[in-house]
Amino acid sequence: MIGDHLPACGILVMGATGRLGRLLQAEWAGMDGRVIWQGRAGALRDGWINWAPLEGPLSADLPELVGGTVLCLSGVIAGDSTALAANTALAEAACETAERLGARRVLLASSAAVYGRGHADGSPLDEAAPPTPVSPYGEAKADMERALLGRQGVTSLRIGNILGADALVGAALQRGGTVTLDPVAGQTGGPERSYIGPGALARVLAALCTYQGNLPQVLNIAAPGAVSMAELLDAVGLPWRFGAANPAALPRVELATARLEALFPRLAGSGDVAEMVADWRCAGKVWR
Repeated sequence: MIGDHLPACGILVMGATGRLGRLLQAEWAGMDGRVIWQGRAGALRDGWINWAPLEGPLSADLPELVGGTVLCLSGVIAGDSTALAANTALAEAACETAERLGARRVLLASSAAVYGRGHADGSPLDEAAPPTPVSPYGEAKADMERALLGRQGVTSLRIGNILGADALVGAALQRGGTVTLDPVAGQTGGPERSYIGPGALARVLAALCTYQGNLPQVLNIAAPGAVSMAELLDAVGLPWRFGAANPAALPRVELATARLEALFPRLAGSGDVAEMVADWRCAGKVWR
């Protein structure tokens, strides 16, 4: 089981009431007493920490997390520049809390959005590539990474598309109807993107939280390779069609996963669409 090697109270999860937090609650079941879940008032369970990080430091009397991890899932995904700047403030709060509790590691949920449009030739984007965001959200996450870069024990996780919580399958399931894809010359399945199944993501995060060695300052999180949007929609059973040609369409955005695979071979999955969809059907109900 995922929690077999977790020490008591070894992980503080910030932002646990969001979709990713709900996924971890389901996938990390049976780990009561080993994980401290944080959220804000209104949706908390018994034993949770009620704390609004942007309103002041954590005041709860918590056990020390010596050798443990602070996993910061807290973030702002929309709004003006002031609202999005809270991503940096939340990350800084995570680091301050880790120092106070004696945690050895802070994992910050960043995003593949920091890469922007990616490489023109579609080659994999590795962690050494400088951020070139094109969206306000991507810019905010890049700012967050820069603000914390170089801090001891801090790793920014550039998470790729999470099946079921993405702008393709997740959005289609919510709105219904037929999905319109951009045609791409030479690619019968349309645009290709890096993905990870929700269950695989939960396993990767558990492994990162409990890893005893040193982690890189930046780490891409995705299954190897990239999958076509059409193949993904077909596997899930969602109708789609090609729309008009779109010169701005990105044929392929692939995250390099060599660093992740070196740490945890195949833990993120193989990149096979059928495997990823099976993972989603098993674990992804929490997104709906």
